Amino acid sequence: MGVKSKAAAAILVLLLFLGSLWLHGGLDYHWDSCLKGYNGVNTLHQLYNSSGADGAEGPQVLEGCPGQTFQVSLLLSHLLAAPAYTSDVLLQPYLSSWDELVRFMEALGPMVGLISKEIETKTSIIRQLALLAEESPEAELGPDAQPIKTVSKETGTENKLEESQHSGAYHSVRSMIQVELNRGVVDFHHQTDSGCRTLLRLHRALLWLKLFLEKLAETPVAGRLRSPSELCREAYQNTLANHHTWLVRRAAELAFIAMPERGFFFRLVCVQNQEELSTLLRRVVQAIGEVYDRTQKTLEENGMLDLP
Repeated sequence: MGVKSKAAAAILVLLLFLGSLWLHGGLDYHWDSCLKGYNGVNTLHQLYNSSGADGAEGPQVLEGCPGQTFQVSLLLSHLLAAPAYTSDVLLQPYLSSWDELVRFMEALGPMVGLISKEIETKTSIIRQLALLAEESPEAELGPDAQPIKTVSKETGTENKLEESQHSGAYHSVRSMIQVELNRGVVDFHHQTDSGCRTLLRLHRALLWLKLFLEKLAETPVAGRLRSPSELCREAYQNTLANHHTWLVRRAAELAFIAMPERGFFFRLVCVQNQEELSTLLRRVVQAIGEVYDRTQKTLEENGMLDLP
């Protein structure tokens, strides 16, 4: 075997190792009936931009992107459907957001796609837990459980949803945490496959993608746009790298080298230039930020930001 072949084999081994360690875990799933009351396919792509061209807040329609597996319009609709009540996050649209983000990563090529496989195992763990909870209706939310409400985008008022729509133990981040704490399945000292620990891993990865998309939306500095590879590496170093071993960090660096150039991202979301990309990505980042901040606050309130 030549030197180049050995190097290629070594890179492949490292990337496969990255795929297995990136987030930890594995579970196949089939979950269609849990968390009733949300259907992303039926969600209107009437997406809201807080900084429209005229400075006024209002609806803007975002069309689908023909020929692409990843659809930024679906991602936005899932993200906008996730916030509930005053500080909660509904789990089904949250996980559906991750489904679309997985498609986003897979579109970036097989190197980055390996990372997405471990994210899929994390979403499947929570889905499997939700399915098991539905099959065991003895799950209790506890005496402090609150009804879930949503805030109307049009009126700004809260609307209580029908109980049948959001009534499962795993229907939201807060209900999942409450149920798992009540059951004593959250271990603050040892690794487990609890929904809380799994959510924390997804939460950390969401910050990485949020920061990457935020950087990708940046305007040129001194007339130069930095490469997506450089931006993704920088976002990783400021987020997930803090939780990874040296070997995983090195493998991640190799994955980011293979990241497509900026023109690929224009085609991926059907825009013509950096200005249009920036406008679109800012909307995505804003929606991710709302979901991230709510989840961060809930995990922090329950002392779960450092679950092993």
